[in-house]
Amino acid sequence: MSLLRAKRAMEEMVAIGRSFVVPPMVEDAAALAEELAQAGTEAAPAQPPRTVDVRALRRRLGLSREQFAVRFGLEVETVRNWEMGRRQPDTTARSYLQAIANDPEQVERAYAPTPGA
Repeated sequence: MSLLRAKRAMEEMVAIGRSFVVPPMVEDAAALAEELAQAGTEAAPAQPPRTVDVRALRRRLGLSREQFAVRFGLEVETVRNWEMGRRQPDTTARSYLQAIANDPEQVERAYAPTPGA
């Protein structure tokens, strides 16, 4: 991690009381966590977002591809490619799809257009 990235991560941690940092390589994660704990910082390994079956999720919600895409701000072609296995969602998309799977109504409210904006 560059010094600038480390500085920004620390500033974020101070501002919001929480930060996510991905070190490029750690030989002993437990030793790193212990060193951070001694410095007063709690550390836990991050779990990558699990794969989401987009077709099953969409069907569970009772939506067509078009409805699903519009409701959650996605491209119809992207949804089609995910469902047909031509493409895999990247890490950010997997996280977003997992949020939709966990609470679709809340995600829709969070991303709904603001009237008058």
